[in-house]
Amino acid sequence: MSPVYIARTTEVAARMLGGEMMIMSARDSTLFSLNETATAIWQAADGVTPLAGIVQQHVCANFEIDPVTALRDAEELVEGLAKHGILKVSDQPIVETK
Repeated sequence: MSPVYIARTTEVAARMLGGEMMIMSARDSTLFSLNETATAIWQAADGVTPLAGIVQQHVCANFEIDPVTALRDAEELVEGLAKHGILKVSDQPIVETK
């Protein structure tokens, strides 16, 4: 299985409120409230670190969860956020050019 890379899109409004990341999709105005684990994944979505690395470094290292379950849950989260245009997903590093 090839690595999955994720990056935050610029087509969102995101703010930390009361310990939760609140994100609104510009695509469909859907509002998301990310829990602590999902916020860790969102904040680490730099486009160059594979999702498995993000899960290992930011989820498994900080929360009591086994790596297989954590990665499966992260993949589901990423798929849902990508459908709303909140995350970009690729099998190659995502490098933005300005």
